[in-house]
Amino acid sequence: MDRSDSVDLQQIKESLNEQEGHFLSPLAALSKDAKRRFREQRIEAGHRQNYAVDSDRILHSLAYTRYIDKTQVFYLVDNDHITHRVLHVQLVSKISRTIGRFLGLNEDLVEAMALGHDIGHCPFGHDGEAYLSELCKAHGIGPFQHNLQSVRFLEKIERKGRGLNLTLQVLDGIMCHDGEIHSVELYPDRDKTFEKFDEEVASKGADPTFPLTPMTLEGCVVRMADTISYIGRDIEDAIRLNLIQRDQLPRICAERLGKTNGTIVYTLVADLIKNSYQRPAIAFSRGISEALRSLREFNLTHIYLNPKIKPDPRKIRTLFQVLFERYLRDLHEANQDSLIFKEYLHGMSEEYSLNSKPEEIVRDFIAGMTDEYFLRQCPQEIRPRRITGRF
Repeated sequence: MDRSDSVDLQQIKESLNEQEGHFLSPLAALSKDAKRRFREQRIEAGHRQNYAVDSDRILHSLAYTRYIDKTQVFYLVDNDHITHRVLHVQLVSKISRTIGRFLGLNEDLVEAMALGHDIGHCPFGHDGEAYLSELCKAHGIGPFQHNLQSVRFLEKIERKGRGLNLTLQVLDGIMCHDGEIHSVELYPDRDKTFEKFDEEVASKGADPTFPLTPMTLEGCVVRMADTISYIGRDIEDAIRLNLIQRDQLPRICAERLGKTNGTIVYTLVADLIKNSYQRPAIAFSRGISEALRSLREFNLTHIYLNPKIKPDPRKIRTLFQVLFERYLRDLHEANQDSLIFKEYLHGMSEEYSLNSKPEEIVRDFIAGMTDEYFLRQCPQEIRPRRITGRF
């Protein structure tokens, strides 16, 4: 008899689930406790643990594939060494898993959240998000928020509108990941249900200032790691593009965190682990948190709001408006030759089409575009200029 015939993969999975209760922290989210909206017999009968399934589903999604040409901070810059969204996501995943391993947390859960956290970002990063949000509000569907769009892609758009049926814990971590909010420490908001999750989605959609807290320590780790992964990396990119000089970094930041991305990441990760170990919260020390806040303010002033990194902003805003109005008109006129029908709605589930307003369909289509795909849909004569080399 072939030895493989005697191997029971389901039994091995059950053993792995049992082992988690022994070698993971008592504060970790166990795979056996994962919740899905809809039961799936093939998952329950299969050999993969719940959060590992979610990681795979996100990794193989169409939205994940489009990370490859999505802006992180700098766009329309011809430089092959500038960070794109796909690298940022990989860095968040790596940093989060490192922290999670030291704290005895569930690395599969951490990875799934990290891989999916920015899937909802639209073309041209946060600037594109602002332009698309203006249009969404003007058309009565509320502000555009990439974290909520990430959840929408994964729950309502992937697999032609059937969604990926991810676990509540993963979806919650993705929704609550906001690395733009500075926190000294985060305590998870445990015992969430899908009902409460849906209420939070609605509340956040109506009011972008509505506060969100992850339901797991793993989600808190990903939220902190989001900041850790970009804060020093954006500085390196800005230096490479001659936007800033290294000696401009605030003294308190250089002394407490370091002057290079590698040193900054190492310092922040080590501090986070030391101050979170065997605690029910993910936390920085006060001194490191103060330095991180100062560095974020420096980046905001000298990098993110620097007009040099925004080539032709009026043109890009205009292009968002042109495409939004074009596709909305095509939907109202049922123009089957339009790309929104041929490349987006073709084969889409009836449930998605019936439950989505035309304006929401247009938002979803544009939000899913890569930068280059977006530009290819725009008239050549009004496309923005590109920056070659350095600023």
